[in-house]
Amino acid sequence: MEKKPHFLRREFPPREVSSVSLALLLAAVLLLNALLYLYLNKFYTASGLAETDPGLCPFGYFRLGAVKNCSPWLSCEAINREVRKLKRVGEGAVKKVFLSEWKENKVVLSQLTNSELKEDFLHGLKMLKALQSKHVVRLLGYCEQQFTILTEYHPLGSLRGLNETLHIPKYKGMNTWHRRLMLAIDYVSIIRYLHSSPLGTLVMCDSNDLDKVLSQYLLTSDFHILVNDLDALPLVNRSAGRLVKCGHRELRGEFVAPEQHWPYGEEVPFEDDLMPPYDEKTDIWKIPDVSNFLLGHVEGSDIVRLHLFDIHAACKKKDPAERPSAQEVLDTYRKVLTLLIREAAMPGTREML
Repeated sequence: MEKKPHFLRREFPPREVSSVSLALLLAAVLLLNALLYLYLNKFYTASGLAETDPGLCPFGYFRLGAVKNCSPWLSCEAINREVRKLKRVGEGAVKKVFLSEWKENKVVLSQLTNSELKEDFLHGLKMLKALQSKHVVRLLGYCEQQFTILTEYHPLGSLRGLNETLHIPKYKGMNTWHRRLMLAIDYVSIIRYLHSSPLGTLVMCDSNDLDKVLSQYLLTSDFHILVNDLDALPLVNRSAGRLVKCGHRELRGEFVAPEQHWPYGEEVPFEDDLMPPYDEKTDIWKIPDVSNFLLGHVEGSDIVRLHLFDIHAACKKKDPAERPSAQEVLDTYRKVLTLLIREAAMPGTREML
């Protein structure tokens, strides 16, 4: 009788195959984490951890464009001789702003509008000089006698035009949850810097509504945020018992913090002398509203908002003492960015593990 050949099927132990797959998966996760660490480390450095490094020039100097050497801040004489006005591009209560030219570079020349507000103008100049960093627009020169300030030009303008900019074909690729969250991180980084500045704890007082806040910041061509207007930055000094008040008029609306409202009701007329002062936690109250604008309504932005829900709820605590610090908000934003980048890079990793 002819024997039928027997075909043997070799079976691998399921546990061995599972171990190999798990090892490969873990190796991929470790590689991803290493790449993520390198990326985020580069991002955090670029977004302002090197606080006092505007173009690697020492204090009193600047570097503009592709020029390698640092130049001293321009004096009155140099501004009058070398800077040419091109056109007026803005005007506020304190100053007029002109697009100008210096040695074939576009620059911004600001001049006092109202002589009654010269103290505000000079305060802004003092802040601009003292706070030069990666968070602050670059100072190129000034002339106190003529109430003139020269700063770097950023063609994308203020943050008010962010959504319009992102609809320009050149920048549509930037209109993602990731890039928008990075802008929000830039904004909170600036608030953190002001709250722990070389001068002490500074409060961003020109911030009574969202439009006013956005007008204080510039959008750079590489999509970062710089603070531009420093005319109203009072100092909080707890050890000396010094708090602040933003202006001398009654503030209304939900955008400002509760402690900025007149506390004695409609039946008592507002009096500046009776208005209680407050501290930097007014800036924390406003972070969720500004971030909501920056996050926009793109694919993934609602997921970002969900992850930020708890920290934003804490920012809106009625008691200022219960709100987080700007550093705590910033830490949370960075953790959310790290988490969401990791999940976007390897969706389903958690389930596979």
